[in-house]
Amino acid sequence: MMAVHGLETKYGLDLILHTPGGNMAATESIVSYLKQKFGNDIRAIVPQIAMSGGTMIACSCKEIVMGRQSNLGPVDPQLNGVPAAGVIEEFKKAHAEIKGDPSRVQVWQFILNKYPPSFLGQCENAFDRAVNFVRKELESNMFSELPKRQKASRARRAVRALTDFSGNKGHDRHIHYDELKAIGLNVSQLESSQTFQDLVLSVHHCYMHSLMNTNAFKIIENHKGVAFVKQQQAFQIAGVHSPIQGPPA
Repeated sequence: MMAVHGLETKYGLDLILHTPGGNMAATESIVSYLKQKFGNDIRAIVPQIAMSGGTMIACSCKEIVMGRQSNLGPVDPQLNGVPAAGVIEEFKKAHAEIKGDPSRVQVWQFILNKYPPSFLGQCENAFDRAVNFVRKELESNMFSELPKRQKASRARRAVRALTDFSGNKGHDRHIHYDELKAIGLNVSQLESSQTFQDLVLSVHHCYMHSLMNTNAFKIIENHKGVAFVKQQQAFQIAGVHSPIQGPPA
């Protein structure tokens, strides 16, 4: 996080998020680090998408600024590409059907045998970890000024909506401004200020252009021009064209 080094942290942080998501541990570490630097004075700005782990980071902020076409996504931890909540629901369904009709075990054994030992426990732990993280972050920042009971109730409502596997019906579902507002998140519209929107989109498009049209695949930069850039470089071995990661530029 060298781009944060030297910043005047007393002014807070506007964090522009554009991500399909990522590892839960990385998400927790990013939030922890930023809060150590800026406390709760962090505003998430989502010009396009912030899915999965990006949604969790956004929920840790005091406010989420979104455009009309922007979206967050379900908080739905995946284990080896398999949705943890889906596995939990499948086991619950199997348990209910077998309890009602023991002959159903012959059908379910072929389905459940695809999961390795302890996999259900791993899914339950991953799901609980995600739920508790988002709930705790909402209560400690976005809803921190509400009365205790109202804060807890509002956090549960938002978390329930974001983690509803049956309702969301997919890890890639886009959840837009109106729905996020309806479940109680503190969201505002990027279009409310033309000047601010122009500034945000200028930064966003600049980085998207750089990432899509250069060898750079990771860029961290602050307003002082302090930057860290990782690039891919191509090399030729025995007629095989292969990219490698080059040194930071």
